[in-house]
Amino acid sequence: MDPILFLGSQQAQAFTTTRATGATYVRLAAVWAQLAPATPSPAFHASDPTSIGYNWRPLDQEVRNAEHAGLAPIVDVGHPPRWALTAPVSGVDGGTPSTDDLGAFATALAQHYDGSHGAPAVHVFQVWNEPNLSRDLSPVDPSAYRGMVNAFAAAVHQVDPQNLVVAGALDPFANSTSHWHTVAPLTFMRQLLCVSGGRRPHATCKTPVHFDVWSHHPYTFGGPFGKAKGKNDVSLGDLPKMTALLQTAEKLHRISSTHKVQFWVTEFAMDTNPPRVHNALSLYLQSRATAESLHQMWLSGVSLVTWFLLQDEPLNTPYQSGLYYLDNPIATAQPKPTLTAFSFPFVAYLGTGGDAGTVSVWGRDATSSPALVTVQLGRSVTGHWKTVARIRANRYGIFKASLPLTATKRNWLRATVGSAPSLAFSLKRPVYPHYGPWGN
Repeated sequence: MDPILFLGSQQAQAFTTTRATGATYVRLAAVWAQLAPATPSPAFHASDPTSIGYNWRPLDQEVRNAEHAGLAPIVDVGHPPRWALTAPVSGVDGGTPSTDDLGAFATALAQHYDGSHGAPAVHVFQVWNEPNLSRDLSPVDPSAYRGMVNAFAAAVHQVDPQNLVVAGALDPFANSTSHWHTVAPLTFMRQLLCVSGGRRPHATCKTPVHFDVWSHHPYTFGGPFGKAKGKNDVSLGDLPKMTALLQTAEKLHRISSTHKVQFWVTEFAMDTNPPRVHNALSLYLQSRATAESLHQMWLSGVSLVTWFLLQDEPLNTPYQSGLYYLDNPIATAQPKPTLTAFSFPFVAYLGTGGDAGTVSVWGRDATSSPALVTVQLGRSVTGHWKTVARIRANRYGIFKASLPLTATKRNWLRATVGSAPSLAFSLKRPVYPHYGPWGN
């Protein structure tokens, strides 16, 4: 996800560069207020994609360039026009759209991108960004969001039952300022799905929520194992709580989907130093944390992760989490070690207790295919590497094994596929400083 590069003059090259990282999906913003007329005429029919007043051209170009580069778009809908609001925008708060108007727009959107109306086909649609944050949806009301998701899903699935609807995409932390606030994600999720708390959860309403994918944004303080302070907040280390709640909701039939419900992370990142000078991980720690974060998400059942950003934004912005340093043009931008960790994540941990004398390894090869992965052991990052195992990855490129190895914290491991290695991974676990996103 890179809202600047994906919309700018370097859009086509940005998508080509994105595909070269090994990515297969991109998250694209569909700004409803920019696609629909500012003031609809009496002849405007919101559910008709050919109705005069709709302007699909900018999004068409973005989707077409993404798909030309071999990337599947996740079209993320938000920012309604003022005429579609039932609760108005106030200050920085985002207001609430009419479910009827949202459903009509979703019909037009899905029909326009059904592959038979002159535009490329799109099959994945996300309903809002961080609806537990008042900047995006106000008042923050899980029942209102339930109505939005159900109206959107009914329209999108009516056009094509195979389309995927992504819900959630929640902010990880409860927060409150004088201008905006966020409801804790587990609190919002329980109310949305009508699942009670406690040791014996039960359904609290009769209306299920219709979606195919649940999403979260598990930004974290303190590295890939960091847990949030609030008991209903969800950082990386808390993802199993959200997985368990999602599974409970399915068992209680609180989710309606013709597909197996998936768990995605549609936004995640960590800043690097450089370029950020303060409150950011070093290049070594951040690249290690990237691989470990992807592993932690996989352990929690996450099957797709969207990284924010492709390239650092200027230093006068909060966002220094790119896979590449800032450059113009993007074609000459220099990669960070993060790029290798994102494309070819690999982790290795010494066994403890009864597993002493073993090393557990996990990774995803950069080809995302059932390649043969060679695991090597070394005494330093730059020294001699000795092959200790060969593992066949599954059809998604995922591989894991528990290797009988006599190794110590002084050793490093790496994985290779062909001549392409992962980053070397130290068996000595570092202490991550308590840094969070965006220099916090």
